[in-house]
Amino acid sequence: MTHMNNGATPTPYKRVLLKLSGEALAPAGGKSLGIDAEAVNIIAEKIKAIHALGIQVAVVIGGGNLWRGSTGEGLGMDRTTADHMGMIATVMNALALRDSLERAGMNSRVQTAIQMNEIAEPYIRLRAIRHMEKGRIVIMAGGLGNPYFTTDSAAALRASEIKADILIKATKVDGVYDSDPRKNPDAVRYETLTFDQALAIRPNVMDLTAFTICQENNIPIAVVNFWEEDHLLRSMQGDTSVGTLIK
Repeated sequence: MTHMNNGATPTPYKRVLLKLSGEALAPAGGKSLGIDAEAVNIIAEKIKAIHALGIQVAVVIGGGNLWRGSTGEGLGMDRTTADHMGMIATVMNALALRDSLERAGMNSRVQTAIQMNEIAEPYIRLRAIRHMEKGRIVIMAGGLGNPYFTTDSAAALRASEIKADILIKATKVDGVYDSDPRKNPDAVRYETLTFDQALAIRPNVMDLTAFTICQENNIPIAVVNFWEEDHLLRSMQGDTSVGTLIK
């Protein structure tokens, strides 16, 4: 089914979930940790562009630009404690993105899997859906609220819960290739893959748990170069000349 806003460009999607890594918010070059205000503003503008198509948008965001649970575990920390610190990092990123979205004129809400009532709403599925139906962007932070799960898995589960039409995996590469395009100039991009084909290739896109959740719940995955100027927008308009669609 094709969805449209007020007579504007059609889109095959009504509701999407965008999965962003924490590194997307990091300072340029990827060699330092933190939140780069300019990067956050660019992300907000890209979300605003697809929202203008009439698409309801939810975002799941990582925290790797601030902290990784695996980093703490590697230093000898208890895994649960290290993962909880990572969940808190995702909330910091979510607050930064909400602030940028609001300044760009977009109503937005942060919902967290860990209760932080003074700064964000608890994640409640029906409330999240209602926010999106009212045109608000919902940023889902805190992962799943449990250690040992990645934010990829959180994105796949939340996409299932809110009945998203597609999960968008934002990357720095234009889709899935038959070999590393950074090393092989003749690498071929796949326009579409089945889940079984993707699992056989094992692309470094999402973890196995996330793939399985999407496959079992029939949620397509769009692997898109988020940083190319209009690739996200074109993908949401059904353009198969960018990214890879796994379905």
